[in-house]
Amino acid sequence: MEMEVRSLAQIVEYHIKSCPARSSCMEQSGCSPPHIQHGPCPRGARNVSGLAYHALRLSLTAHLSLSSTLQVDTLTTGSPQTRARLRSTLRDPGRRCPARILMTPPVRSVNTAGDAPSADQASLLAPSRGRDGRSLSSTATSVMPGSRSQASYATTNAAPGSFSSQLRPVASYDSRLKPDFDTHAIIVGDDSNTTTEERQADLQDAIEKETKIKTGSENLLEALNVKNAKKDQRLEVERQLNLSNNKLSRLKAVLAAEIQKAKDVKSPPADAQSRLSFLFRRNLSRSPSRHVAKKEEDEEEETESPTFVLAEILQALEADGMQPEYYVNKTNSLVELFKRHPTLKYDLAWSIFGLRMQTMLLSASREVVAAAYRVMRYAITDRKSLQIIRGLHTDYIVILSLVKESKASVEREQALKFVRAFLDVKNGVDEISRSVVRIIVAIAEHTDDRLRNIAVLTLAELLVKKPALLVSAGGMGTLTDALGEGNYLAAKSVCGSFLYLLDTPRRRKYLKSGHELEAPFAMFSDAGISAHGHAHEEKKLRQNADVIASLIRSWPGLLSLCMNDFLPIRSLLISLQIPAPHVRTIILELLSDILMIKAPSWSSSFLAGRRLTTYGRVTNLNNQPNKNAAAPTNAEDTTNKWNLLEHYVAVVLAGFLHAGLVPALLRAEEEPLTLALKRRTTLLLGEVLKMANELLPPSWSASLQVLPQLLQSAAKWGTEDRFVAIGTIYQVDSVNRTLYRSGPTSIHTSKTSAGNEPNTAVRQTDQSKAQAAMQMDEGQFRNLMLDTQVLNTVSFTKWRWDLIQNIIDGPLLNAKRLDEAMKATKFVHRMLGFYRPFKYRFSEIKNTKPNQRYVRAGCALIRTLLQNPEGVRYLSDSKFIRQVAECLSHFDRMSGLTSESPMFQVDRMNETLTGGYFALLGELTKDPKGVQILERWRFFNMFYHIIELNERDDLIRTLLNNMDYSLDGHLRIIISKAMTSCSKEVRMFSTRLLRKYATRPMQNAESAGGVAEWAIKLLVTQLYDPEIEVCEVAIKILEETCNQTHSLEFVVKCRPALDHLGEIGAPLLLRFLSTSVGYHYLDELDYITREMDDWFLGRNDTYVTLIEASLARAFAELTDKPQPQLPHEEVPEHAESGIVPPHFYRELTRTKEGCKLLEQKGHFDEFVATIRDFAMEDDDAEIILKVKGCLWAVGNVGSMDLGAPFLEKSDVIRWIVRIAETSEVMTLRGTAFYVLGLISRSLHGQEIVLEYGWDGVVNDSGESMGFCLPLEFNNLFSIRPWSVKSGGMSWNRKAETKIAVTDPDPVNARILKLATDLGNTVLAKKAATDLQAIKVKKAPGFSRAIVFHKVMQILEAHHFRLPACRFVLDLFDKRVLRQIVLEEEDENDDEDDSSTSDSDSEENEEGTNGVATSS
Repeated sequence: MEMEVRSLAQIVEYHIKSCPARSSCMEQSGCSPPHIQHGPCPRGARNVSGLAYHALRLSLTAHLSLSSTLQVDTLTTGSPQTRARLRSTLRDPGRRCPARILMTPPVRSVNTAGDAPSADQASLLAPSRGRDGRSLSSTATSVMPGSRSQASYATTNAAPGSFSSQLRPVASYDSRLKPDFDTHAIIVGDDSNTTTEERQADLQDAIEKETKIKTGSENLLEALNVKNAKKDQRLEVERQLNLSNNKLSRLKAVLAAEIQKAKDVKSPPADAQSRLSFLFRRNLSRSPSRHVAKKEEDEEEETESPTFVLAEILQALEADGMQPEYYVNKTNSLVELFKRHPTLKYDLAWSIFGLRMQTMLLSASREVVAAAYRVMRYAITDRKSLQIIRGLHTDYIVILSLVKESKASVEREQALKFVRAFLDVKNGVDEISRSVVRIIVAIAEHTDDRLRNIAVLTLAELLVKKPALLVSAGGMGTLTDALGEGNYLAAKSVCGSFLYLLDTPRRRKYLKSGHELEAPFAMFSDAGISAHGHAHEEKKLRQNADVIASLIRSWPGLLSLCMNDFLPIRSLLISLQIPAPHVRTIILELLSDILMIKAPSWSSSFLAGRRLTTYGRVTNLNNQPNKNAAAPTNAEDTTNKWNLLEHYVAVVLAGFLHAGLVPALLRAEEEPLTLALKRRTTLLLGEVLKMANELLPPSWSASLQVLPQLLQSAAKWGTEDRFVAIGTIYQVDSVNRTLYRSGPTSIHTSKTSAGNEPNTAVRQTDQSKAQAAMQMDEGQFRNLMLDTQVLNTVSFTKWRWDLIQNIIDGPLLNAKRLDEAMKATKFVHRMLGFYRPFKYRFSEIKNTKPNQRYVRAGCALIRTLLQNPEGVRYLSDSKFIRQVAECLSHFDRMSGLTSESPMFQVDRMNETLTGGYFALLGELTKDPKGVQILERWRFFNMFYHIIELNERDDLIRTLLNNMDYSLDGHLRIIISKAMTSCSKEVRMFSTRLLRKYATRPMQNAESAGGVAEWAIKLLVTQLYDPEIEVCEVAIKILEETCNQTHSLEFVVKCRPALDHLGEIGAPLLLRFLSTSVGYHYLDELDYITREMDDWFLGRNDTYVTLIEASLARAFAELTDKPQPQLPHEEVPEHAESGIVPPHFYRELTRTKEGCKLLEQKGHFDEFVATIRDFAMEDDDAEIILKVKGCLWAVGNVGSMDLGAPFLEKSDVIRWIVRIAETSEVMTLRGTAFYVLGLISRSLHGQEIVLEYGWDGVVNDSGESMGFCLPLEFNNLFSIRPWSVKSGGMSWNRKAETKIAVTDPDPVNARILKLATDLGNTVLAKKAATDLQAIKVKKAPGFSRAIVFHKVMQILEAHHFRLPACRFVLDLFDKRVLRQIVLEEEDENDDEDDSSTSDSDSEENEEGTNGVATSS
């Protein structure tokens, strides 16, 4: 026996060291190799400790179950020596591992009362999964210390869903039921200290980082290809790109495995640390047998009355002395019942339900208390239910839960959620007590508290819903700190609460003259002296910079910051002089963000130190064609679109210039900290000068452009500053010239009207270069072809594709050179051979951004061949066309051809350039000769059949996207078929494709066969699609099409019926009003009169909400990350943010018939009367909304030339100017400001506005730009200062709360006095020591309810830190709360209460009971 045990221990040690699964086995058994004991053992394994013996048996069993697998793995992946030894062992059975002999008898589990399956039986069962996700043998699962098996007849040896013929009851280590809790994070995996959510987040961060590396590598590779870099450089970048692709695929695989691993977790962790994470579980995985049972129970419950089920659960909660898991399971069932039957909570018997909740809230178990909070949240219905809940003394219980330490995190979190539920009920905020808000303020001030962020957010919501409550609880300072300290990441939400209060005078009284908004500026003034390092300070500065940008992008914020002669803005500009590079960099970036400056494409090169002349011309050439392409579609847009952001940027720029922006930038230019900062400052200065010239009136911009400060310095002879000034002037001038060549670099459009001249010059330059290339002689052409390496090798990776592109676009356009390339050399032959599908060259290239150059070169080659008859013949007879047709025929059910791996299958389309073949075919569809080639090879027949494929939407979209529909023929029929018979996604996609055709200029009116006419007809047909989303896409495109008068008239001639679309079709109908034809068409439908009454009675107010939401969305999009540019067919259909939406009265005023109707109805006079009567309204929200609606109506009418008589007949502009300069409602001022800009768009309106002291901006042609500013600029920002009013805010604590700081018992009076001193920073430490000494003496006051009441009153009246609140409340006995909640106060407390009330009244008469706040 001794020898057997010794050999057994040696075998275990050997397999622990050699078995790859040893870590899993040891983790599951809870031991490590040192626990295994060696040596003689005369009585078997008795000298082996229980834990080590379990590990020994577990290791052997795991080895047995995995032995065959390990042998196979070793034979395939092991070293040659190991494989040889294993083969010899397999050939000689006597040499096999002795574990096979020793472990022949079945091993009994230490947990089972009966026999467990043998090892051979266990190997047939699917392995279970442990906490770390590894597969374990069945026996290993049975001896896991954390096994949850109860006396169940389901075998523990089998995986979920399997079963055994030997169904025997199995005991467990732990007889307790595990809680069926809701979970926030399931802990799985190898590291028990991290959750699966954390690991998934880490993996996603790694994927995002690797994606950026991949994108950078692609961009660098494309740049190297353009610059003809060395081969080794390209190979290195390609290697890095391949590494990034491989790493990305591995990371995505690991992430998918991690997600699957989280789904496979079947039991909560047994350790105490992770137990809290399983509270309040939503979907915790269980074994299938339990799922089936649960499903059957649910079905049974559904057949019963929910009221009966509710009564059963409440009756079950009456049981006393049960485990916490019992109560939590019942409450989870109750919550699920409330979710399934939302109306059930309206019939609750609160006398019974409330008592059950009180009992649970008084439980010693944190999980039970948290479960009670959760149930009560779901039981809330209205304010009356909140009053009933507060009648259960929940305020005290919530306070005691919130002050607990962080280990009670689940209870504290549920308590805070319970309080937040009050905010979701109408007028529920009135039921939140000040004492609870005091504790939330204390949590928000405690920087290390896990609930701090949600507490700050709760206070921000309270500031909006009931600011008086928050101010009386001392929370304003906490929110101000969160706004300016830079640590709270959601500071913008707090910023929104302050801006809401600033808008009207009634809400503004809670703020100290708006100085709260200056908190974010303070950190910039103190920057550069932080002891935490630049990285920590830079993070806070950037956070505050985002807050400042949000403040300035609202009228309340802008007007508040411009008070006191722009003091906060001046302090920010002065901070540019701080000698810290990171501070200046952040401020310069902030200024660019505030002024909404889009960095030009060459800015990164300029900041890196390159000369402007080396790339400015290239940038100019690259940018101009795009602008030229878009010019025809926007020819008549000027009267239909007006960007509010442009006008707002104008006033912000004027404000910063008034505060000294240019002098501050010049000082920063004269004292540059680094060369990069000097260049950044120069670039920003050039942008500011350009914007001032285009957005501001001449009276503003004229004096700025000459930079008088620099000129004075440059004129001072004999000083060194003169050279600095001259250099600065030169740099700014150079940047300015480059900016004007590069086009607009901000959101505003150019002020100059000669925008087409550079485009003409660019086109002439391109034509001259192409003509020069075509005239290339034979020798030069041959040398150029040899330089491409196409004639020297068939390996396309060695070809110089930049030279190939130049040859295709230049010399090959000459018929003689093309003939030479086709017949005398193999240049064209090899080029087309490269694109042949069955050569597997082009079709196997990875689909990356740099590799798109192969597609571009192929399109250019086909385009060039189609321009020559010989090229057309060569292309038609080439194997390239034939093979592409054969590949497409595999998807044509009528062709009879099939393939095991077709060329255009999904994975190849996604991963390779196979989809580029459709781009090559698309080039053929642009030319009639190319269409003949496609007809010859039956391509259109295959296109018709591909459109009918049900499961290949990706192939259909690629086909439709790359074709050209300018020529009348089969393709137009194909896309019309796709728009009517394919899936909804394809119909929407094909409808978007028509946008670029429908927005083209119309042809002659008598010829209705143009491409624009065809597209408009198809779009009108799409208005009757059964899917409303498709109709909405068509509406948006038609609305854009109507920007052109001829297109609009053609759409009206199509007479579309839009009644079935409701509000979706309203914008298009409004556009019909702008022409006489459309007016008469709508008048026949009786649309105008009905719509006019609708707008007059309510739609004006809705328009205000719409335009303010559009403006808010535009500001929000500016702060988000820039989205990649999408092709025209994938652009979202929602209206452009910041653009003035179509207004009924503006469209009505475009025609004489509409003006006549408006005058007959008298609506304009009604609008003017409303503005005149309620111009100075500053309190009633409905009246303010009505005034805003009237302002927008008047502004839209006045923006039209035909609206001038309406403005002349009334003095409405005088009232609008008065609102813009003197109104106390800040958003109303902003509305008046926008309306004045809208009126100034018409020539007559601009003249009237100028009479009232507002100057407008015109372009070089004298046309109004729609921007105007007051000549007396300070009038726009003249806000009357306000003072904080204490009336109505309950500052007098005597009148609201009776605070008893005295007591007949001197010990109790001492307790109350010391509790008050805890709020004093100086006396807090001594008070805590004295209170602890009284507690040690077991003073009866800490067990009296009356003393507890008085302490709670003190906590409500004073400002205390969270540890102080926790300390003083922990001094009381636990039974005190039970006495209060269950109303079990004894008679002594009642007597003390009466005597104390008498003494309190005496103290109040003497005036000694007032307690000043210490907040």
